[in-house]
Amino acid sequence: MQKPRLLLIEDEEDIAALIKLQADISGYRLHVEVDGLNGLIAIEREKPDLVILDIMLPGQSGLDVCRKIKSNPTIKEIPVIIISAKSEELDVVLGLELGADDYVAKPFSPKVLFSRIRAVLRRGKEPEKGRRILKFGYFTLDADSYLVRKDDSSIALTLSEFGILKRLVMNKGKVLTRNQLLDDVQNEEAFIVDRNIDVHIASLRKKLGPNFKWIETVRGVGYRFKDEDDE
Repeated sequence: MQKPRLLLIEDEEDIAALIKLQADISGYRLHVEVDGLNGLIAIEREKPDLVILDIMLPGQSGLDVCRKIKSNPTIKEIPVIIISAKSEELDVVLGLELGADDYVAKPFSPKVLFSRIRAVLRRGKEPEKGRRILKFGYFTLDADSYLVRKDDSSIALTLSEFGILKRLVMNKGKVLTRNQLLDDVQNEEAFIVDRNIDVHIASLRKKLGPNFKWIETVRGVGYRFKDEDDE
């Protein structure tokens, strides 16, 4: 089986070396570029399975690179994971809204980064159609009937709560900003009235019970529905 191909754009040699070592251990092929311009050229040439993108790069920022990836029809489907310092939360939000699939904050464990990589690559292989019955733990979400059940008991959710939960579950493992949750659900379902996503999330958690641990708050960014690798 061919190893998945990763392309890393990172100008800090020690971080690049650490990621390269973990890629070798985890069974991935990794190509490294140190600036955004050459990184873009390499992405167009190599068509990697996934891009790992630092935000702070010489010459051209990671946000500019992400924007160009997602606006180029030949490479826009390639998933992108952003790596950034914790002080760059606003840039992370912008990156996610530009189309990045996930982010990992520096300093990070290489094992955590590759857990996120596995989750993103796995999502890319899952068919979007036909995923209308979604299961997680003791819960079942029927996307067509607008029903959520815990074991044999139904749980009464508002349309807004159901739409947010469905969007999170269908993007399991992916960080979604508050604006993404609002825009995605409005575009598809057109029923969110209250713009305060946090209020809806709090209500969801209360209705789903004290042992419902799947919705993770990503401070300063948004929310993520936990993936199996996070357990």
